Amino acid sequence: MRDIIDLDRYPLDRPDSPEWQALVDAARAELAATGMFNLPGFLGAEASAETTAALTPKFTTEAHVHARRHNIYFRKDIQGLPADHPALAEVESRNRTLCADQIGGALDRLYHWPEFAHFLAATMGKPALYPMADPLAALNAMSYATGDGLNWHFDRSEFTTTLLLQAPEAGGLFEYRRDLRDDANPNYAGVARLLRGEDPELRAITLSPGTLNVFRGKHTAHRVTPVEGATPRVIAVFSYFETPGVRFTAEEQRGFYGRAA
Repeated sequence: MRDIIDLDRYPLDRPDSPEWQALVDAARAELAATGMFNLPGFLGAEASAETTAALTPKFTTEAHVHARRHNIYFRKDIQGLPADHPALAEVESRNRTLCADQIGGALDRLYHWPEFAHFLAATMGKPALYPMADPLAALNAMSYATGDGLNWHFDRSEFTTTLLLQAPEAGGLFEYRRDLRDDANPNYAGVARLLRGEDPELRAITLSPGTLNVFRGKHTAHRVTPVEGATPRVIAVFSYFETPGVRFTAEEQRGFYGRAA
């Protein structure tokens, strides 16, 4: 993996070393303090550029163009909330998505590298993490061209793991509101404030290509603002679960990817 990952800076291949433990400890501390951690330069510049170049024609010819109106929950309704509740206000998203069976290369190698899942599990305080059995959802690559963005949403899994491959010329900011809800409190009033642009705890970060980003996606509302300029924003999303064999239903696959497998 040394040809794609900076293993001197991020020694994922040496899980019994003090350097590995120090990296895990630092990531866990940042996660506890801010709700996320970032590893800049995790994927080397050459690997980022080569991977983006390999995916670019596929985004044109093979990708699912996912344009939709949705609420922050990606659900038509929420039990106990009237349809006109401001927490259910609809927003628009658009991007091109490639699935695990279309990607291959360095991203597929990284996804199935046991040391990567082991490291992520340690940072999250999990006994273990397992790749999905889903041939579409396990690993995704997404491209955001001019005007494209991924609007406000929560993720279904506790943690979200992404790797930025290419940054746009402008726009494409990652905006987030940490711990907007929790398992005991859906905080619909707080969600409504965020959607109205009235949340003072809203934060934004700009990531550089090659940065690994891990955050608490289930409770952190987040979005990618519309991209500006001719250079698309390209990002990979890795999905792991605490139990092996997880896969989406055929209905979920068609909803997210336009096809079932």
